[in-house]
Amino acid sequence: MTLVDTDAFLKDLYELREIGRFKTGVHRPTFSPQDMESRRWLMAKLSACGLDASIDGIGNVFGRHPGPGPHVLCGSHIETQNEAGWLDGALGVVAGIALARAGLPVDVCAFADEEGHFEGGFLGSRSIIGDLTEAEIDLSRNRTDGGSLRDALQAAGLAGKPRIEIDPSRYKGFFEMHIEQGTQLENAGLRIGVVSGIVAIWQYRLVIAGQQDHAGGTTMAERKDAGLTAVRLLAAIDAEFPRVCGERSTWTTGRIALSPGAPSIIPGKAEVLFQFRDVSMAVLERMEDTLYRLVRETNRRERCQIVVEALSKAIPALCDPAEMAALSAAAEALAPGAWQVMPSGAGHDAQNIARKIPASMLFVPSIGGISHHWAEDTKDDDLALGVAVLGDAVRRYLSAA
Repeated sequence: MTLVDTDAFLKDLYELREIGRFKTGVHRPTFSPQDMESRRWLMAKLSACGLDASIDGIGNVFGRHPGPGPHVLCGSHIETQNEAGWLDGALGVVAGIALARAGLPVDVCAFADEEGHFEGGFLGSRSIIGDLTEAEIDLSRNRTDGGSLRDALQAAGLAGKPRIEIDPSRYKGFFEMHIEQGTQLENAGLRIGVVSGIVAIWQYRLVIAGQQDHAGGTTMAERKDAGLTAVRLLAAIDAEFPRVCGERSTWTTGRIALSPGAPSIIPGKAEVLFQFRDVSMAVLERMEDTLYRLVRETNRRERCQIVVEALSKAIPALCDPAEMAALSAAAEALAPGAWQVMPSGAGHDAQNIARKIPASMLFVPSIGGISHHWAEDTKDDDLALGVAVLGDAVRRYLSAA
């Protein structure tokens, strides 16, 4: 007999899946009609569990437990990437509902725009810890259509609402349940991951200045091809980073834009969005040093010049040892030998909350490691086991001295 009603938990997950359904996944971009419908659905669920439900001026949906503490905070996000999966984020919020329904003293939050549809990143979890300014909101634009965040908030009916800021003294800790978004658990035949730390993502814009010219009339010796310079730099990075990275470091070229982008014109400009991730500040700093060194070497050798702009440099978040111990004990009790401690290769709201209160995460397997795609999925048995482990862990954590 588990503390949590896993049947009701799965029912809630499948209900939420129908809002913005796309194939077997979901399309609920931040502040879209589908996203706002899901936030209203969530407020009704939180109220039905006895929590005081509200939505704030950045779109955070918050359910406050009315009884005495000590309290924990539990949550994640419910908007999705475009045409993406049904569990990324939603799992952690619905798990919070399940814990509240079980009578645990939890506050539940769905943090707005963890998926980064708007510039700035992690708008909801940063806002709730007091790390999002009005000036940043003024400047933020939608990454897809360029629309302003202020206009989106107005259209969603959120303009003028106050923004919630949590009081760290209210909470003993924060827990976030999530799909792994990778294959470590599945490949090892395991069912639960107790997260040890959450990677920081360091993001850069590389701008390469060349000379736009005729593709036929300009000889190869005369060319200043920004596109070729960009490709050669990225190849050098890919060759050099394995010498300086950590065991679970990753690096990604998310976009290469050539200007003017015509088949018969030599690109006069290239813009590259590039990022790398790790849980160690020392490793991140080595990778950054290597990036800048390779840019300097390229600028000495090439006809085109590269300028690097650092867009964001987050801080890795190590999970709280006491929460990890509670999660590990619960995992061993409910899934003996079928769990492991592991890092998170993705960023999560938990890393922002960890700046104010102790935080931890629990992973369940992703089938095929697929995420940010409508085929994302996890077995119902693994979802049910995960929320049972989470409920037992929170009970253990709250009862510990």
